[in-house]
Amino acid sequence: MTAEVEMTIDERRKYLRKMKSRYCKATRRERSQLLDEMEAVTGLHRKSLTRLVNSPLERKLRSKERGKTYSTEVSNAIRVIAASLDYPCAERLTPNLTWLAKHLAAHGELEVSDPLLLLLEQVSISTVERRLQSIRQDQPRLARRHPRPANSLLREVPMGRIPWDVKEPGHFETDLVHHCGTSSSGEYVHTLQMVDVATGWTETRAVLGRSYVVMEDAFQYVLERVPFAVREIHPDNGSEFFNHHLVRFWKETVKGVHLSRSRPYHSNDNPFVEQRNGHPIRTYLGYDRLDTVPHTLAVNRLYDKLWLYLNFFLPVMRVAEKTVVPVDGQRTKTKRRYDDARPPFDRVCAAGVIPDERRTQLTALRDQTNPRRLLAEIQDLINHIFSLPNAAPGEEQNVYLTLEYKDDRRPTEPRVR
Repeated sequence: MTAEVEMTIDERRKYLRKMKSRYCKATRRERSQLLDEMEAVTGLHRKSLTRLVNSPLERKLRSKERGKTYSTEVSNAIRVIAASLDYPCAERLTPNLTWLAKHLAAHGELEVSDPLLLLLEQVSISTVERRLQSIRQDQPRLARRHPRPANSLLREVPMGRIPWDVKEPGHFETDLVHHCGTSSSGEYVHTLQMVDVATGWTETRAVLGRSYVVMEDAFQYVLERVPFAVREIHPDNGSEFFNHHLVRFWKETVKGVHLSRSRPYHSNDNPFVEQRNGHPIRTYLGYDRLDTVPHTLAVNRLYDKLWLYLNFFLPVMRVAEKTVVPVDGQRTKTKRRYDDARPPFDRVCAAGVIPDERRTQLTALRDQTNPRRLLAEIQDLINHIFSLPNAAPGEEQNVYLTLEYKDDRRPTEPRVR
């Protein structure tokens, strides 16, 4: 049963204009019947209907504008909170205004009061969007920056995609982002990125080159940092993910993790991680070439800061429902409904997959972190990265200097060009 939709003011006036000619020609008894009908259709009182049909029915301009519901104090609070999160969209920002205001107040970045918190709780997404439009005008964001032979190892790895509505955290889409600039020759820095489909939890790690040594080191670092169990790794079909060394690593060193892969030439099999390649990776590092050991170490320091910023403060939205709607006789379109925006850490806690002791540690870490100062530190690290010189032509780089886990059995002078 479809709910009854109330008429707008313009719709009521249009209806009354059509009824006015009948009303003026009607007898007293007929006018009473017409008023009954108009009262049922419009929902207005009979006295109001009588006054309207005996008037020109033209809407008059306000003689006095309505006062502001949200004061300058609310706009200033939205400005500070939005700047702390690098200006996300209103849909992601609005559901998190209240707790972020309290959090920033605890760090001395914002003064809050009970009336202000009440207004932030009830402000609409459209109001926040209007405030953000005015803020963006004078508040700049951070600086933005042939088929291969078949791999026999791929036959052993199942193809497919992780369902978009998976509820259990731990299913990670995985990708490698290149930082080669305008030339892909030689060795350069890559970003290993993993995004959990259920919660949006993001892990990033910079590697110099794509050898199994650096890839294994990066995976080991990420797996130890994730605060919940990793159940599935889902990359594309690149040889950096599927070679004898890494397959052995997944089977022998890291047990209990399901390894799957995307279908060839189906980039949308990894939609969540492909989307995050734009933000945060390209947003903060752009498309310039990074190709030295100092570059790799500096980018990993940046990613350690971003790990805290993205997972604990920046809200994300997940698709809650998909509906296929017919457009015409032959075409259809998919309508998506999103849930309320929340930081990935809150989603992981709600899923109950973090041990209590670890959850207490991470909660204390967020409580003692000032997001505005953290964002400033991120900007300083970005500036530092782009102040470092690139490798000279023919200069060799020792990739083992970039590893987190050192191994005495490895050669002391392994190099890449």
